[in-house]
Amino acid sequence: MDGDLYINERLSIPMAEFEFTASRSGGPGGQNVQKTSSRVTLRWNILRSPVLNELVRARLLRKLANRLVGEGEIILHVDSERSQLRNKMIALERLQEILERALIVEKKRVKTKPHPGAKAKRLNEKKQRGDVKKQRRQDIGD
Repeated sequence: MDGDLYINERLSIPMAEFEFTASRSGGPGGQNVQKTSSRVTLRWNILRSPVLNELVRARLLRKLANRLVGEGEIILHVDSERSQLRNKMIALERLQEILERALIVEKKRVKTKPHPGAKAKRLNEKKQRGDVKKQRRQDIGD
């Protein structure tokens, strides 16, 4: 668990920035569930992280706005496993996935127009279709 959480080739976050707390899991379970603290809560503050530059920090705050609590803090709760260590690893994996997705820069859409040949073909097909319908009307009138 020592070292850094690798996000991408330009960003890795030191483990010292994360705050882990353990608590008792809720829900059904055996007698052991009342005695063990296997639920893990991971806290990380985006605003106070020294490894983020301002551009990355602004992108994370914008993209993760609905997940942030308080002053730029992201909180993850994991209680899917019986092992506290495994829940801690799952929390780090989830955070890594969330940050990877948030840091993807979408390509800006370039507006395009149909080329003149495509426009002419479309108009020609419309004209032909209209002619077919016009011929049907004339046949009924006779």
